[in-house]
Amino acid sequence: MKIGFIGAGNMGGAILKGALAKQFLKPEEIMISDVNTDLCSKWNQSDHIKVAASNAELAQNCEWIVLAVKPVFLADVLTEITPFLHQNQKVISIAAGWSMRMLMDAMGENGVKLLRVMPNTPALLGEGLIALCEETTLDADAFQWAKSLFSTLGVVQIIPERLMDAVIAVSGSSPAYVFMFIEAMADAAVRLGMPRQMAIECAAQAVMGSAKMVLETKLHPAVLKDQVCSPGGTTIEAVQSLEESGLRGAVMKAMTACAEKSKQMTQGSSK
Repeated sequence: MKIGFIGAGNMGGAILKGALAKQFLKPEEIMISDVNTDLCSKWNQSDHIKVAASNAELAQNCEWIVLAVKPVFLADVLTEITPFLHQNQKVISIAAGWSMRMLMDAMGENGVKLLRVMPNTPALLGEGLIALCEETTLDADAFQWAKSLFSTLGVVQIIPERLMDAVIAVSGSSPAYVFMFIEAMADAAVRLGMPRQMAIECAAQAVMGSAKMVLETKLHPAVLKDQVCSPGGTTIEAVQSLEESGLRGAVMKAMTACAEKSKQMTQGSSK
């Protein structure tokens, strides 16, 4: 079997969907294992993907293994599969807080090749930001294959592991901040008399369009902000209010807290 997914929920499922939709993988090349048997049945029935009887069975039969479980469960999964791993198998971890050194220590000296990856939930729609750690034991061809796999989910960035905490803060966790911002905008629009669904759609479209302007124009966000702010106009009034409320400081504080939590998870798991 070409590739196995231990965990076929949100992120594991997103990788599966992207790879299948772009025809990068064929159903017969894939095996999955998940504690949610109903989820496994759906994948089997809808895409004819083989379901492993256990994580151990998957580990014995797949060239590539994607560890798509929550960080808190990863230690148990590694304990379960490590005895069945063999030289030249390739393992990809998408778990926050698990460094390359921790993964290597957990799997021992069995010749397994490792890659650490950090995706985000917009990958579910093919609009993800997927960070691949440049410190890897994959060879060049295998690394390129992994890059191509994750390119089916959005934009891939290659980063040094020392920046992984920052990546988690700025892209891995940030959809939650953006969803909160959209919700707040929608609440304000409702307060101003707009129907709820219309308010949500208007706020979401504004955020999506603004992000696209940053990416496509390559202009600094401050320049784009200034272009919206007419002298003595409505926008600059709102900007002043946001500045007085500490928007920038609140965002920076939240991202710092996120990165610090990621560091604590790594330190705690390595003890």
